[in-house]
Amino acid sequence: MSGSLKHLYNWSQDQKSTHLMPALFIGHGSPMNGIEDNEFSRQWSVLGKEIPKPSAVLVVSAHWLTRGTWITAMTHPKTIHDFGGFPQELFEVQYPAPGSPSMAKETTELITTVPVGLDHEWGLDHGTWMVVRHMYPEANIPVLQLSIDYYESPDFHYRLGKELGELRKRGVLIIGSGNMVHNLRMVAWDKLNEPEFGFDWALEMNALFKSKIESKDHRDLIDYRNLGHAGKLAIPTPDHYFPLLYLLGIQGEKEEISFFNDKAVGGSLTMTSVRFG
Repeated sequence: MSGSLKHLYNWSQDQKSTHLMPALFIGHGSPMNGIEDNEFSRQWSVLGKEIPKPSAVLVVSAHWLTRGTWITAMTHPKTIHDFGGFPQELFEVQYPAPGSPSMAKETTELITTVPVGLDHEWGLDHGTWMVVRHMYPEANIPVLQLSIDYYESPDFHYRLGKELGELRKRGVLIIGSGNMVHNLRMVAWDKLNEPEFGFDWALEMNALFKSKIESKDHRDLIDYRNLGHAGKLAIPTPDHYFPLLYLLGIQGEKEEISFFNDKAVGGSLTMTSVRFG
């Protein structure tokens, strides 16, 4: 195997960096953002140019919910089209980024509080490829996914995020892909094209999430079930919220925080995203 290809497929502790790789929580929104040229996808493209080239990308996607924790460990993860009712163009997208079995194995060894299984079946779901294909269109950086154990507590996901933080020292870009406010049942479909339209409760919770992230008030964000009626509307199910908890666990004590794509869509969704570092 040539040296360049070996870099794609093999990853090791030798790649420790003197710089801490940034980490991202990305509000991914509609799968159509994966193929559209819009303000959200353009910002993802900008990030791909601004952030130092990673040794690999590890994504915690809202769309891989499991019992137990798993990491993709194949050399060629497939592109998963896990949605319905969209144009054929979206189903034809392929994102042929390599995987990294060696990074997967070393990540399982890095995490000590919970067993992490090596998965050879899943691939890259739309919560991953719709974002990463805009950031790295050449598909030449290894991409892996870590599953969300849907049966575990918010504390579990936060603590697991803390363990993942070590990967940032090894050049790995960690992305949580979901949405802070995500209530599909209450979407105002007739308002989708109205810029920044958000219901009062959605805007209230979005502002609260940002304030608590800035102040590093993680306990209230972990205990999101105690955030009142507006919180219940913003997080009717935790699948799109859990990826944020991983990133909060990763957040450093004094590192810079910046928000982007900070907009509501359709009343009951927010695209608000945050960069740590």
